[in-house]
Amino acid sequence: MTPAPHDAPAPRSDGRQAAARVAAVRAAMDEAGVDALVLRSSPDFRFLGGGEGAFLVVTRHVVAETADPAGMLPDGARRVGVDPEMRVRELFGLAIEAELVPASSVLWPLRLRKEPYEVEAVRRAVAAAEEVLGQARELAWFGATERAMAHRLRVLAAESGCEELLSLRVAAGEHSARPAHVPGERVINPGDALAVSVCGRWGGYCAEVARVFAVAEPPEDFEAMYSVVLAAHRAGLAAVRSGGHVGEVARAVGEVIDGSGYGRFAAAHVGRGVGLGHDEGPWPGEDAVFAPGMTFCLEPAIYVPDLFGARVADVVVCTPDGPLPLGAYPHPLQVLER
Repeated sequence: MTPAPHDAPAPRSDGRQAAARVAAVRAAMDEAGVDALVLRSSPDFRFLGGGEGAFLVVTRHVVAETADPAGMLPDGARRVGVDPEMRVRELFGLAIEAELVPASSVLWPLRLRKEPYEVEAVRRAVAAAEEVLGQARELAWFGATERAMAHRLRVLAAESGCEELLSLRVAAGEHSARPAHVPGERVINPGDALAVSVCGRWGGYCAEVARVFAVAEPPEDFEAMYSVVLAAHRAGLAAVRSGGHVGEVARAVGEVIDGSGYGRFAAAHVGRGVGLGHDEGPWPGEDAVFAPGMTFCLEPAIYVPDLFGARVADVVVCTPDGPLPLGAYPHPLQVLER
């Protein structure tokens, strides 16, 4: 039997790649006038190979994990980049006598373009998330509560090898029109629209897949609205091209939804970058340009208050030849039979 994607060893960088990454970080530090980086367990920490240590310190001569980062800073350090996920208590506990700046100003630009092994890691994370949704489709939904089904999905995610479940959405009927809905005691009934999404970390890398289902049969007018979301998804996907501005994705999605008459119900966000973090650059609101190796979660949505909503989320990688979806989960509306 062929092992599931998440059962195989996670792709890793080799020594030369790791050395090149550190060299690029040090060059960026010099350009930004940063004398050292102090990172805690976070995407930036993992980007530079952090393992079990409390902190990771990067200077022009040292890359090391330590419990005492202040003691490893170079004499006379004037600007130190600290992890944006650092807790206030940790910041004060460092007792660093230098100007503190976000380490993200140095690291985020370097994290935008993924190496081939990183793209493969994201693809495996997508496959694992899609497997959870595929199993979810076979569950018995009629008469269950959102909360109960969310619990079942958490179990499926854990069984898939998910290291951290970052978000999980189960929203039935009118709740599917609430983008921040938390699964509750609402009973799932025939005729409901059902929004389901899984966002987690597998093999160190993040992925999200979101789909909507119809329970027994679609609500009235739902299929017409859903077809607009799919058309917007196709338009947004075409805009993920090397050399194109990331903002073109939002414009392409907006043109489709506005032209359909659903413009005032469109979600504000149409996507974001994914990788070691589940929400990282490139972002459509920035003046950024797509380049090969960027991985992007495309997520157009329409939310009609008190009726229903639909959001489709897929991860795509920008290549020299255009966008390449990393998943294969179908887009046509699927009807749950039980």
